[in-house]
Amino acid sequence: VQLQASGGGLVQPGGSLRLSCVASDFALNYYAIGWFRQAPGKEREGVSCIQGSDSSTHYSDSVKGRFTISRDNRRKRVYLQMNSLNPEDTAVYYCATCGVGDKIYNTGYWGKGTQVTVSS
Repeated sequence: VQLQASGGGLVQPGGSLRLSCVASDFALNYYAIGWFRQAPGKEREGVSCIQGSDSSTHYSDSVKGRFTISRDNRRKRVYLQMNSLNPEDTAVYYCATCGVGDKIYNTGYWGKGTQVTVSS
């Protein structure tokens, strides 16, 4: 299982970014894929997860209403549309296989991250 995130960059507060995650070497539609982030000095946090079976979506409270996750199984891609960004969203963002309980958690596979910096 290989996952690669891209689309990060520098954006001003209030701006938007769209992250992409491309999967290779496995059938994406069988997996729930999510986005996690880690800011300097903080624990890694699961922010969103989209199921493989019915594409139902889940969000952490910190991004609910601002971020939207989606998937294109034909293209083996998962997207994270991030709107109304603020400096607290600054982190390295990773796509990974995910599960949902009390929180969004990783289920074993990680991709390489992409840096998102929100600053004026």
